[in-house]
Amino acid sequence: MKKNVLLVLSLFLVINCFAQEKKDAKKSTESETSVYYLIRHAEKDRSDKENRNPDLTKQGNNRAAYWASVFEKVPFDAIYSTDYNRTKQTAQPTADAKKLPIKIYDPRNIQLDRFLKETQGKTVLIVGHSNTTPHFVNRLLQREDYESIADDNNGNLYIVTISGNSKTAQLLTVN
Repeated sequence: MKKNVLLVLSLFLVINCFAQEKKDAKKSTESETSVYYLIRHAEKDRSDKENRNPDLTKQGNNRAAYWASVFEKVPFDAIYSTDYNRTKQTAQPTADAKKLPIKIYDPRNIQLDRFLKETQGKTVLIVGHSNTTPHFVNRLLQREDYESIADDNNGNLYIVTISGNSKTAQLLTVN
């Protein structure tokens, strides 16, 4: 009888330990905060209307360098860009400063659940376009807060913070 009581007590303690570990693991996953910085590419060369993949202008390259200085103290874990010259060139100075590769994404085909899982608990820069950047912000927030950016606006900075079920966004203008 004494052995049975000890066995039951031991089993109870083991089950409680596993339950607590599972609860702690769930709590730590839920409390991880992900922060997304989203910008549109810098000023592009508009001299050739037929060129669908232009480079940045001198002003655009200056803005890209400026973004790197704006982000100097931000501890990025990853940098994403669409596969266009202007977006990659906008991301490059920050990627160089942070010694991070630029990861290419397709805003039309991104699997948001997979992206959120890969970036959970991380700080991420995402460089897109006048229509894709606010759309991406809306998808992260799971609500329609932002419209497309004017074609001459290269200074919006969206900061989306996701912590557990809480999702917040800030829109700053950086010129």
